Amino acid sequence: MATASQPLRGKTCKKIFWAVFPHACFILSLVIYAFLGALMFSHIEGNREVTLSEEYRTFLQNLTYLARKLSDNVTENEKMYKNDIRELFNTADPVWFINPEDRWNFFGSLFFCCTVFTTVGYGNTYPVTRIGKYLCMLYALFGIPLMFLVLTDMGDILATVLSKSYNEFRKVQSKIQASKLCSGSTCSKRNELKSRAQSKIVINEPLTIMEVLRSQSGMKRRPLKYRNVELFEMLIARENENTQPARNKSMERWSSCPELARGKTVSRVIENFDKIGKELEKLDVPIVLMVLVIFVYISCAAAILPNWERNMDFQEAFYFCFITLTTIGFGDTKLEHPKFFLFFSLYIMIGMEIVFIAFKLGQDRLIVLYKKVISFCAEKKMPSKKIYPK
Repeated sequence: MATASQPLRGKTCKKIFWAVFPHACFILSLVIYAFLGALMFSHIEGNREVTLSEEYRTFLQNLTYLARKLSDNVTENEKMYKNDIRELFNTADPVWFINPEDRWNFFGSLFFCCTVFTTVGYGNTYPVTRIGKYLCMLYALFGIPLMFLVLTDMGDILATVLSKSYNEFRKVQSKIQASKLCSGSTCSKRNELKSRAQSKIVINEPLTIMEVLRSQSGMKRRPLKYRNVELFEMLIARENENTQPARNKSMERWSSCPELARGKTVSRVIENFDKIGKELEKLDVPIVLMVLVIFVYISCAAAILPNWERNMDFQEAFYFCFITLTTIGFGDTKLEHPKFFLFFSLYIMIGMEIVFIAFKLGQDRLIVLYKKVISFCAEKKMPSKKIYPK
């Protein structure tokens, strides 16, 4: 038994591998793309030379001038000095106060790459060199489609899980409602009727050709030319062919020509690639359920993030997660520790897929609403038929 079960296990493992292969291929490609981008930007932006520009020198001179004018005894012009300082710092470039090696290390560059191809773009980290800006545009040109491909692929998995969970919930709900509405006497009568109907059903095995010919009396009344030797020889040959055990044609093809089986496996993998986005199109769950899922998903992260980021409370973390998952990314609230973003990136990926599914459902509902409104307006504007007397 062990020798027979081993090939079956090998076949099931191969089937699982080739079924998971497209999904793993997309995710692995995105991870490799992010790591390569981190190495590239950390080398380009992290090793750039820091030069004191003329704007920076002017900023320092003006700041020194305002600091000398401002004293503790001055109270009348305090408001004016505050406005001058605010305007001066608005002209300052944050790059002047950042060490490139600290900001553009490997983890910081990886954080930047994730914000690029997820289209979040917080704005606190951006390339300064001309080569870095050109490479950022090229990196986003290929990274954003790859990210949306991963979102669509993983969205199929989430759509399948959501649809099956929702259908199972509806089945359980319908059974509970049926059990409440059904009384004891009516249910017993229905069960008796079902048992009687099932007892009357008899499953017979299929008859052979010879038994069918023997059972039909009309065959005996026909002329002798319909019962000649050739007819019986053909029927017996067909009966012998049907009674023989069926051969495994796929195993024969595999044993005689392994390339055919490999080609069949390759074609199945290609079909899996072609099915990307199909399950997402079939998803039909209430939009209220998706909103509830998004709210719970963001609330869980908003409860955990303040343990990592000390400058955030629950409300700030909830706002940050919503702005991130919707890819708005104002940059007013951001993570101070990019290393935690690596653990947080998986949350962002799954969250963006959930939001993507919710937006897709909302889009479908809006299209249905527009169709109903247009149909209603068209029916109102159509002139009513008048019946004239003859």
